[in-house]
Amino acid sequence: MEQTKTNYGFSLSVLTSLFFMWGFITVLNDILIPHLKNVFDLTFFQAMLIQFSFFSAYFIGGFLYFIISKTSGDPINKIGYKNGILLGLLVSAVGTALFYPAAQFHMYGFFLSALFVLGLGFAVLQIAANPYVAILGPEKQASARLNLSQGFNSFGTTIGPIIGGFLIFEYFNVGESGADSVIKPYLMLTVMLLVLLVIIKMIPLPRVQQEVSKESTGKGALAYPHLKYGAIAIFLYVGAEVAIGSFLVNFIGLDSIAGMSEAAASAFIAFYWGGAMIGRFLGAISLSEMEAKKKYPLMLVVSLIAFAVIFFVVDARNSINFIDIAPYLGFLVLNYLAFIFGKSMAARTLTVFAIFPIVLLVLGMFTQGNIAMWSILGIGIFNSIMWSNIFTLAIKGLGNNTSQGSSVLVMFIVGGAILPPIQGLLADYIGVQLSFIVPLLSYVYLAWYGWKGHIVREPKN
Repeated sequence: MEQTKTNYGFSLSVLTSLFFMWGFITVLNDILIPHLKNVFDLTFFQAMLIQFSFFSAYFIGGFLYFIISKTSGDPINKIGYKNGILLGLLVSAVGTALFYPAAQFHMYGFFLSALFVLGLGFAVLQIAANPYVAILGPEKQASARLNLSQGFNSFGTTIGPIIGGFLIFEYFNVGESGADSVIKPYLMLTVMLLVLLVIIKMIPLPRVQQEVSKESTGKGALAYPHLKYGAIAIFLYVGAEVAIGSFLVNFIGLDSIAGMSEAAASAFIAFYWGGAMIGRFLGAISLSEMEAKKKYPLMLVVSLIAFAVIFFVVDARNSINFIDIAPYLGFLVLNYLAFIFGKSMAARTLTVFAIFPIVLLVLGMFTQGNIAMWSILGIGIFNSIMWSNIFTLAIKGLGNNTSQGSSVLVMFIVGGAILPPIQGLLADYIGVQLSFIVPLLSYVYLAWYGWKGHIVREPKN
């Protein structure tokens, strides 16, 4: 069924609530890692199994979807994007609800199982929601729309550590085990997911179906080299972003860095994920068709407003001085200049934004104090446009294989399951700082994908 252009705005506004929710919940893993590490007396490697359990579900979910789409046709194209989103919300709600018995039985393995179910739900949401946003409008503005939606995802990841850190480390941190403090927060999330499910069920969303080609493409989406290279890029980007976020509390807590407590350090995670929020909102403007004379002044205003929001949110939690976070303003300037240099081109912008984290990681690994801390925190603002730009570059030109290609990309979110434990293993042997070599190598590949790897080539059956 065809939809009119007037439907786009309302549909996109509804979808932003989804992006916000899964951003908010996903980032709580960064709080769970140091919390459960202490509760169950885990090594860094064992603690990183939290991310392994959560993100491995993306691989399982994406793989099953890919197999079904190859043997029986694209499920989302059959049932519709709306029903796919509803299914994802239901499974996600089951996952958050399982935190209650996990805490009651005081079993780390049960927590990992609950996270796996939660990850399966988010995998379905990713498969349905990302291509839905990408195709709700002109193809050339797909990256702009995804950046806008991902901006609200990042708003969730910005306030998630602050609210989650307060609830888990302090407000609900009662009982002998300490595991009990996660019960009420995750039951609250269960209710919120179910309410969102009911709301989306009741409101009309346009049904969009891709035309099914009569010609067989053999390997399907995997016949396209740029999609396969894009899958690797997603693997490394998600893995790097999650690995960095997973270590922030422990990194900032090092005596050689800032020596903060877990509760205090958790608030500063907002600068890492908040940077992604700033960059994604700017990306939506930069990649839009707005005139340059209006575009760049608006980007400057939005970046300052978003920074003010992050500052006041963190200040309300930690009571920090403005002068202490002044270095972050430098990243705003660099980010703004990077967008100008990117010239609103998705591939060029991706390359530029991958180069900055390489430099910042080197500084974070080999310096100490504020320089090291802010270098790592500043990476978030350059992570901002990577998901949306990689995603839209990878599915470009796939035609009726678009949803299948989306499932492949979602499958490779498994990087978030693999890279954190690898970094955790290194951290156990060579220390937290030097373990950041893992994400550093990932950004080298991402720079290449934006430079050469994204180029659309003839499919190879």
